[in-house]
Amino acid sequence: MSNHPFVEVVLPGIVEPEGLQIRRAAVPDPGPGQIVIAMEATGVSFAEQQMRRGRYYDQPPFPFVPGYDLVGRVLSTGQGVDPALTGRRVAALVKVGGWASHVTVEARDAVEVPEGLTASEAETVVVNGITAWQMLHGTARVRAGQTVLVHGAGGGVGLILVQLARAAGVKVIGTASARHHDVLRDLGVAPVDYRTANVPARVRELAPGGVDAVFDHVGGRSVIDSWHLLAPGGTLVSYGSASTRDDSGSKQLPVLKILARIWLWNTLPNGRRAHFYNIWAGQKLHKDRFRARLHADLTEVFTALSRGDITAPVAAQLPLARAAEALRLAESGTVTGKVVLTP
Repeated sequence: MSNHPFVEVVLPGIVEPEGLQIRRAAVPDPGPGQIVIAMEATGVSFAEQQMRRGRYYDQPPFPFVPGYDLVGRVLSTGQGVDPALTGRRVAALVKVGGWASHVTVEARDAVEVPEGLTASEAETVVVNGITAWQMLHGTARVRAGQTVLVHGAGGGVGLILVQLARAAGVKVIGTASARHHDVLRDLGVAPVDYRTANVPARVRELAPGGVDAVFDHVGGRSVIDSWHLLAPGGTLVSYGSASTRDDSGSKQLPVLKILARIWLWNTLPNGRRAHFYNIWAGQKLHKDRFRARLHADLTEVFTALSRGDITAPVAAQLPLARAAEALRLAESGTVTGKVVLTP
């Protein structure tokens, strides 16, 4: 297999993006039940921005290869895997390991990408699309005619979330910086500038009776405000602590604080519910159920993308060797859409 050079990006420790290392080696062979994917596109997500600061709450010990998800073609199949998979385009959610020219995964963890979608298009909706779909339809179970508040509506998850909500007949209020407002208005979203507006007051003006669901990745003070903006019977879905990305100290503490609040709120007799969404929940205990749900939900997202219900812009495409630049760009907060790495 020497005609396929193997390249991977290594995160050696808590470093600036320029501290990422490029490593070259032999292309791996798949073990039993595994496939090797020749990566065509992998993404820069918020998780990697946290990982390079040592702030992602369950990241592996350094050094490791980051990369939360990828899309590519099956290069080789291991024992017990249908060889007909070879050459097919698949997507995989891996949490780490995606920033490599070749990635080994369990064959059962790969989801086929429908014809008609490019690798980059599909890549933009793997982790972000699964997250948005599961929170909207699994956790909050929104229904047509309801009103929801999406924090970070111009971000990776937020942009897909608002489009999926609109496709389901849901009214959407979205917080975002001013440069995203025109795009959001075009999608039928009522934008709120979180930098200049009093967000809770503005949301109350737009939804006097409260909102049926809030999706909050900000954490900290925002979660408390989000809870108080819920209508009776409403659902808060917290899915991160972006506001503490640059803090020092325990990386678990911000999440533990949110979990403690959620536990407390769920004991109150007002019919509202709070959840902390984790894409990996149930993966170890209920492996088969976890896989089946992931397959079904990512397939729904790919269908929505093929149908045009959602579009997920690619902000920039850079080769793996320029991963440092890609990470800087993603962290700059100046681009709309996903920063994608290619081999």
